[in-house]
Amino acid sequence: MRMTPQRQLVLDALLQLEQATPEQVCQHVQRATPSVNITTIYRTLELLEDLGIVRHTHLGHGAPNYSVHEHQHVHLVCHRCDKVVEAPRDVMDDLRGTLRVRFGFALDASHLALSGLCADCQEATE
Repeated sequence: MRMTPQRQLVLDALLQLEQATPEQVCQHVQRATPSVNITTIYRTLELLEDLGIVRHTHLGHGAPNYSVHEHQHVHLVCHRCDKVVEAPRDVMDDLRGTLRVRFGFALDASHLALSGLCADCQEATE
């Protein structure tokens, strides 16, 4: 695969932003190259993911978040206030073991977001 200038711009944006939606990547890229459009960003992110260079995670109902680096945490997303808490991946160890034993399934916890209610929203409902 040839590294085009647009692909390099998208990759550089993700390296600088660390984690971003396609729209955030587009805004970042357009600062340097205004002619790059959102369609190019989406296509490039899809290609880079197919090549194993970037990964995405869905954090709630919005657009996916892309990252170059493998997440060392699990995202806990409050579906009421949209707060995102990063928990260490080892919190998934028991579930990972259960899934392997019962279903022969290998969980990739670096690509995971769990939704529920954060502590503040739980308190507000009590």
